[in-house]
Amino acid sequence: MKNNVKQFRSAHNYSQDSLARELGVSRQTIISIEKGKYNPSLPLALHMAKLFHAHVEQIFILDDEDQIKK
Repeated sequence: MKNNVKQFRSAHNYSQDSLARELGVSRQTIISIEKGKYNPSLPLALHMAKLFHAHVEQIFILDDEDQIKK
């Protein structure tokens, strides 16, 4: 999954550390999400969307590989 977390974080003037504190996670979690090495839980993704005043789909983008196969 791709994401725009870094762009939203910067646009809202959060450092990785301040965003982590606001969300109740570690700075390493934010780093891993931004690098695409970790996909957040649904509650965390929703909390980010609310904090950034955005839709989850604006922050997190499914790759073709991530699409559910029927």
